[in-house]
Formats: sequence, structure tokens, C-alpha cells
Amino acid sequence: MSTAMEQDVIDLLRRQHGQIRDLFDLVSDCGAGERREAFERLVRLLAVHETAEEEIVHPAARRALPGGDGIVDDRLKEERSAKELLSELDGMDTGDPQFMAKLDRLRTEVLTHARAEERYEFEQLQGAFGEAERRSLAAAVKAAEAMAPTHPHPGTESATKNMLVGPPLAIMDRVRDLIRNARK
Repeated sequence: MSTAMEQDVIDLLRRQHGQIRDLFDLVSDCGAGERREAFERLVRLLAVHETAEEEIVHPAARRALPGGDGIVDDRLKEERSAKELLSELDGMDTGDPQFMAKLDRLRTEVLTHARAEERYEFEQLQGAFGEAERRSLAAAVKAAEAMAPTHPHPGTESATKNMLVGPPLAIMDRVRDLIRNARK
């Protein structure tokens, strides 16, 4: 059941940023045996969250915000860098001695990116759209997340690329997830 806060796109995205911070803490604090599962949850949340932002939120910001192109271009550069590092980590063994150092680097990049989104994009979107529009955007974000790839795919940081290659990548990712889970 959705709460009123979840129906506003800004509140929804901020809540997800909080979940991402919590998952970074969980991955860091887990023992080696639990780390893989916690990290898989983090990968999935980051992948679907960023895809939805790229498909729904960033195009809305480009259209509605003064200087929207520059704001979004900066966020997309950050997302690309984080996706590249996340993709590298996704292929690593969580017990690898380099994993935690790279995870810390990813945490810094992702949380810096989230703060920039909240400050430069979300605050302005809050004023640019009315309550009904923000609810509509939240519904669109949730729909995009339901169809999004569950792993990072650097190079797809645009609505057009996500719409073209996202569905087949999502199917491949979800099949890969099922196979991975069946082997556990």
C-alpha cells in the first residue's frame, strides 16, 4: 500500500536514496558470508533506480528547469562513472581483497551523486511541478523500475537508449538473477 509520501516523485526518490545509503552500510558491515546477498540487493536497487531516473526524471528536468540540460548532463556523467565501477564490482567476488576499497569508492561516488541530484535537480523539480504532476511522475518511475534491468549497463544513460536496449537487457538480467538464485 502506498503512502502519500511515496506518491510524490521527490519523496520516492529521496526515500530510495536513503535505502541505498542503508544498503551500503549493510554491505560494509556484513560478514563475508552475507555480503554477497546484501551487495546483490544494492546492485539491483541502484540499477533500477538509475534507469528510472534516466527514463523519467532527467527528461522532465531537461524540459522544465532553467539550465536543465546542464544539470542533467552533469548527473549523467556521474551516473556513467558509478555504473562503470558498479559493473566492475558486480563481477567481483565480494571476498576479493580489493572489493571493499572499490565499494568505498563507489559509495563516495553514489552518495555524492545523490546529494547533487537532491540539491540541484529535485529541489527545482519540487517547484516546477504541481502535486498531481509529481504523483504522475512517481507512478511513471515505479513503472520504469518494474521493467528496468537489474544490473548496471554503462553507456545507456539516456531515456532513448534505455527505452531501446533496456527491455532486452532487463530480460537477460532477470534470467541471470533466476539462474544465480537457483544455484544457491
